[in-house]
Formats: sequence, structure tokens, C-alpha cells
Amino acid sequence: MADQNTKIIEQARFIFTTGKLLRRHIFSTLARSEAEGKYGCSDLSLAQFNLLMAVQTQGAITGGELAVQLGVSPPSVSVMVERLVERGLLVRERSKEDRRKVVLRISNDEALHLARIEEQVLASFVDLVEEVGDETADKWVEALHQVEQVLRRKFEQKTGSSR
Repeated sequence: MADQNTKIIEQARFIFTTGKLLRRHIFSTLARSEAEGKYGCSDLSLAQFNLLMAVQTQGAITGGELAVQLGVSPPSVSVMVERLVERGLLVRERSKEDRRKVVLRISNDEALHLARIEEQVLASFVDLVEEVGDETADKWVEALHQVEQVLRRKFEQKTGSSR
């Protein structure tokens, strides 16, 4: 049993460390793009960038839903949202389904900017997938599908939502 626990800890550490390398890969891609005068985002904190990407993924989302999704407090989201609204990156508007709710969405200008950033990052991942080869990429995708299912299930249990 101790050997199994050691193995699990080693695997978890490797996954965590590799995840940090992937994050570094993404941000170095963004830094290169910025250095080349494309799609810069250096004036955003990692938390702000994550918030923008979450809003972009959802399309329109309330501050409370965003706080749950990001795993932070509603006041923290509120502060970040306020700064991003002031900068014209986010827009607040009344929900079309429930006029009592205020939803957040990416401003039109920022949506185009984020789409370009995603294209640049995706291109860097295409290169990475090509380098690891078909067989490894297939295994990676299969493993990530399983991870995604577990994480979605945990999120749904935590929030009571199937979003």
C-alpha cells in the first residue's frame, strides 16, 4: 500500500509539474507574440487573463457564476471585473432571459483580440502535437478526455450545475 501511495504521489507531482510547463509554454508563446507586436496582453495579470478566457468560453455569465467557476470569492471577481470593465475589456448588460440579472461578456474589440491570442496559442500546440507524434498525441488526448470527465463531474457536484 505504501508503494501505491508513493506511486500516486509521484504521478501527481509529474502531472502538476508538466502542467506548469504547459502553462509556461502558453505564456512564452504570448510573450513572443507580444515581442513581435502581435496580440499583446502583458498588462493583464494571470487572474485577469483567466477571467477573460472564462467569460469568453461562457459567452455571458453572472459574476456569481464566474466566481464559482474560477474558485474565488464573489468580491474578488467583482474587483477584477470592475477593472476590466473600466478598461473596456468586459461589458455588463442585463440578461435577456432574466432582466433582473446582470451578465458579463467580452467587449467586441476584446473578443477579436482574444480570438487572435487563442489562434497563436493553438498554433504553438499544433507544433507540440506534431513533435510528440501521432501515437503519443492520441494517448494524451485519451488521458485528457478522462481527466476532463472527472473534473466536470467534480465541478457539477460542487456547484449543482451541469454547465
